[in-house]
Amino acid sequence: MAGEYDKKDLERRMQGAVDNLRSEFGGLRTGRASTSLLEPIQVEVYGSNMPINQVATISVPEPRMISVSVWDKSNASSVEKAIRNAGLGLNPISEGTTIRVPLPELNEERRRELSRVAGKYAEQARIAVRNVRRDGMDSLKKAEKDGDISKDDMKRLEDEVQSLTDTHIKEIDTTLENKEAEIMQV
Repeated sequence: MAGEYDKKDLERRMQGAVDNLRSEFGGLRTGRASTSLLEPIQVEVYGSNMPINQVATISVPEPRMISVSVWDKSNASSVEKAIRNAGLGLNPISEGTTIRVPLPELNEERRRELSRVAGKYAEQARIAVRNVRRDGMDSLKKAEKDGDISKDDMKRLEDEVQSLTDTHIKEIDTTLENKEAEIMQV
């Protein structure tokens, strides 16, 4: 049928954009401590940047506290600095190889800011899904031009790609609504 058109591949790539969005939302703080909050942080150690979970163990001993146990004492100050400079509004407290990160109460302004950030993440996911749709449409046009599929098949497959896109965009919008509601909860 279609030369380069692969519905499963398009669906997998679109779902990847949605999954990535959920992962990014995990890093957005909603007032509750979560290890995923610190996962995107890169720490400069041994002359290169490494994810924080490759130089320390992250745990949540209390609902509003994250504990980071650095494996190598010489990296403790680098980990503390990386957390402080990550732009998350966190103020780590170092105690030897353990770094405590208390989560401050979210005020209204910070909630609105987090909501805007969530919106930006969602828009990036929508763009990623639309780019996958464009790739699918391009491969269909090429297949039709090369004579691999008929005009009728092309129209049907284009509708299929658009339907797939609409489904994933709706999933992104729903995920964003849920995250915004979670952020704005008082």
